[in-house]
Amino acid sequence: MWPNISAAPFLLTGFPGLEAAHHWISIPFFAVYISVLLGNGTLLYLIKDDHSLHEPMYYFLAMLAGTDLMVTLTTMPTVMGVLWMNHRQMSHGACFLQAYFIHSLSIVESGVLLAMAYDRFIAIRTPLRYNSILTNSRVMKVGLGVLMRGFLSLVPPIVPLYWFPYCRSRVLSHAFCLHQDVMKLACADITFNRVYPVILVALTFFLDALIILFSYILILKTVMGIASGEERAKALNTCVSHISCVLVFYITVIGLTFIHRFGKHAPRVIHITMSYVYFLFPPFMNPIIYSIKTKQIQRNIICLFSMHRRA
Repeated sequence: MWPNISAAPFLLTGFPGLEAAHHWISIPFFAVYISVLLGNGTLLYLIKDDHSLHEPMYYFLAMLAGTDLMVTLTTMPTVMGVLWMNHRQMSHGACFLQAYFIHSLSIVESGVLLAMAYDRFIAIRTPLRYNSILTNSRVMKVGLGVLMRGFLSLVPPIVPLYWFPYCRSRVLSHAFCLHQDVMKLACADITFNRVYPVILVALTFFLDALIILFSYILILKTVMGIASGEERAKALNTCVSHISCVLVFYITVIGLTFIHRFGKHAPRVIHITMSYVYFLFPPFMNPIIYSIKTKQIQRNIICLFSMHRRA
């Protein structure tokens, strides 16, 4: 048996040194959470309700909004629990499950952005064959593949957490559970848990980003071959929303990675703030980007609000 093995719950952490201000910090957090829920919920409602939005591009957008909603609903209860009520305790099972969903959904989001790049690639490279290539059944298969990749790839590193003994500190560094955080508290050989995520990140986030970049190089090549300047602008305009979402997602991923790798001497509050930016900024920005840049969604939002006003 391992000495001092503790089955006691883990302790979540808000903003160290700013505990007295947690109630004030909770106000912007709550506002962002509500905005994320309303924004992504509205997108899902519009895509479901309006038959003119029943197209592959909008199905993929619905997948993105659904993923953003799930990420938010996974982190929101514990974050608000810590900030509002100083509820820090979390059982091992609940913690591992939360870590599993957080990391799986990040990979799902990366996969959805890749699928959206494929959609734009087909729409611009072979517009006449677009509907025959991206049929409803093919969109469903792509969506299922993206989900399975995200949720199955996280099983190997999360399952060992259930049988690792924990005899070190019980204090986690965030108000939610992350695999890398929990694994460091284990009194066991964690070599696999250190190596596997690095390979996984290379084969998902990094590879997805490379394929997206390559697809946009080909899209740009096609667009430059269009004779009419107006048609060129129109073709590129359909990609602006997706490019913006890709940049928002990958800039936060790169920012978080840099802070973890090279920000050893940065104040702890910077690390914590950056992790919240990573989980909250893309879900907050994606509905805003699509409602500003996509005319059909913009029109539907205006119709929705004018209907409510009349009612």
